[in-house]
Amino acid sequence: MYSVILFDFDGTVYDTVEGITRSVQFALRRHGVEAQLSELRCFAGPPLTDMFREKYGFDLAEAEQATRDFRERYVPIGVYESRPFPDIRGLAESLRAAGKRLGIATSKPQRLAETLLEKEGLRGYFDTVCGSGENGNNDAKWQVIERAMTALNASPKDTVLIGDTKYDVVGARRVGLPCIGVRWGYAAPGELEAAGASAIVDDCAALEALLLEG
Repeated sequence: MYSVILFDFDGTVYDTVEGITRSVQFALRRHGVEAQLSELRCFAGPPLTDMFREKYGFDLAEAEQATRDFRERYVPIGVYESRPFPDIRGLAESLRAAGKRLGIATSKPQRLAETLLEKEGLRGYFDTVCGSGENGNNDAKWQVIERAMTALNASPKDTVLIGDTKYDVVGARRVGLPCIGVRWGYAAPGELEAAGASAIVDDCAALEALLLEG
């Protein structure tokens, strides 16, 4: 089985949807757009600039400004409107005890991911944390996965990505990795299946069993 296990962050390790959606709503209002929080769950995880363009038709300049507006609220307030998913700590402890090496590969700014992990005493479970630069859109998913693999000297045959959206599945595939999808995150119904996740699990117990089998 896999000796190196990479985790997406938003929607996989941490429930960050409240702070992200409230901050996206704040940014959209700056651009004259009103949206319900329930409409904005898709912003939790993918690069923000891409999502402003895809969902609201912003051009590149508008999307980049909206991302800056987002961060005006998110950095001092929204980042802390979040919490680890239940059982993540126990999962990490079990995997480490079994000799697995763990890493984070996220489109989230790396500094913010590190801050949240340290706040909850989770940083020590991960051998590396790789994320985007300060604007949250510097690196595609496959690029942060590659950087995490390089940091861990990991080969594709020994590595798997755990993620919650199609962006994780597609990014993993680009670098030759399987992706196990988790249902507790932010994917739309059927999204992980359509993207071609190698397996999909409902909870941490099922994920642990899958990763430790054999």
